[in-house]
Amino acid sequence: MSDPRLCSVHLEALPRRDDFRRAREALLNACGQQTLAINQAQLAAVRSGRVPSENRDGAAATQYWLVDRDNVYPLKVGLNTVGRMPDNDVAVLDGSISRRHCAIIIHASRGSELYDTASKNGTFLNGQRVAAPTPLNPGDQIRLCDRQFIFLTGDPAAAASVAEAAKEDDDPSDRTQVE
Repeated sequence: MSDPRLCSVHLEALPRRDDFRRAREALLNACGQQTLAINQAQLAAVRSGRVPSENRDGAAATQYWLVDRDNVYPLKVGLNTVGRMPDNDVAVLDGSISRRHCAIIIHASRGSELYDTASKNGTFLNGQRVAAPTPLNPGDQIRLCDRQFIFLTGDPAAAASVAEAAKEDDDPSDRTQVE
């Protein structure tokens, strides 16, 4: 296994480690050769200190985002890990979220999928627990414990405006207190 984000050594209990390894295998098998090649090139660039931000034509690649009340998280083509460890693509500092809670594959050709990686508390898509790889559509809501994310594609300004609206909805100063 060449992706350090998917190491299972942190899992001590055998049933969880085996569940994680099965989830990892399904995840990597689902990527496809073109997506894996792009993902490996991105990992190599990060390891060497380069951060790829544009495609070969110099134009920005199609944009994918996860948005919550606090942040806008850009997603890349390939494998995107989500969890509380700082080396995840989407690092969520919350003790109830697993180290490697879930993953999102953005395929090079088209489409994206959500995978639960044997998390302790589960991954939910639009209110339903994810039990198998599940296609993602723009506007889908992903819940990890008490954290809610919205999956978006397209313009970064749109993602920023969704994040700002989520902050305003969660702003305690906007609430009327009844005594």
